[in-house]
Amino acid sequence: MKHAPDLESWLNLHLIEGLGNESIRRLLVAFGHPQAVLSAPDASLQRIVKEPVIKRIKQGANREKIANVFKWLEDPANAVITLADADYPAQLLNIPDPPPLLYFKGRRELLQFPALAVVGSRNATPQGLSNAEEFSESASNAGLCIISGMALGIDTAAHQGGLRGRAASIAIVGTGLDIVYPAKNHTLAHQLAKQGALISEFPLGTPAIGRNFPRRNRIISGMSRACLVIEAALHSGSLITARQALEQGREVMAIPGSIHSPLAKGCHTLIKQGAKLVENVQDILDELNYLPLAPCKQTQNTINDRSGLGENAALLNHLGYDAVDVDTLCARSGLTAEVVSAMLLTLELDGQVSSLPGGWYQRIQ
Repeated sequence: MKHAPDLESWLNLHLIEGLGNESIRRLLVAFGHPQAVLSAPDASLQRIVKEPVIKRIKQGANREKIANVFKWLEDPANAVITLADADYPAQLLNIPDPPPLLYFKGRRELLQFPALAVVGSRNATPQGLSNAEEFSESASNAGLCIISGMALGIDTAAHQGGLRGRAASIAIVGTGLDIVYPAKNHTLAHQLAKQGALISEFPLGTPAIGRNFPRRNRIISGMSRACLVIEAALHSGSLITARQALEQGREVMAIPGSIHSPLAKGCHTLIKQGAKLVENVQDILDELNYLPLAPCKQTQNTINDRSGLGENAALLNHLGYDAVDVDTLCARSGLTAEVVSAMLLTLELDGQVSSLPGGWYQRIQ
């Protein structure tokens, strides 16, 4: 595969130990190009970086690391995208600290799609997972590429929903692209590589390090026109992404939940602070003044018919939208525990109800 002739100098600069993104950007502003930085006299470099870093610049990056990247690039799905490339994500150029270089795997044309960030709790409820999938699929079908962080929970559901839509999904990861984290998402990572894309600012071989995940969040929000939060506790990492989105001038939106749910507290706090309360995908499109793509044709076979649930459907009214136990449902409905349990099993098999730890049940809309 043919590569840009200056890619090696970009990699050389990016892989120098101790040289961070901010210093790289300052050097590029001062000298214009990585090769000019690498060949600059010490006296000029001293105005920007310290002596130990200058020595490493003169020595150059580890040649084996550069060779490993070029070997990785033999796969045509893989790419390294620099600030100088025409298809570097335009939205990222507008944030205070754009990464100088991105490792990319997947469909490169998705970088030109308008995008929606969808984030939330790793320990999501069944309703939260359902919301993430359905909202993401609908937004993707409207033409918004779904961006998230490939964590378990809401992130995973958002990617799955986005991949089912027309604009697919992109994962921004906190490791090198040759590592799948979390390992449970191995299958999802392969789906994203084939149907969507994966992006990292971290060099190949970078393991899962805690401090890297908050850093990657600025890319999730930075590449997107808006950030939708679905289920987040008060101290959730999703609120970090929402705060970064605000700082970057992006729209922040949140789906409300039960006043009794700890996972709704973060969303409610965002709404109190001015985030858009979202009840359906049209709310998102209206807030962005976005004209969606023409809708896909939908056959009647794709619409679930719930008319056959009969008397079991009545139990849904007693269930409401908060998690409850069997004893509470018995008190509300006047039915015995045996009858309620049988009805709950039918509703669960039909995908209307999900069982939770501790003998609790929650309605799935």
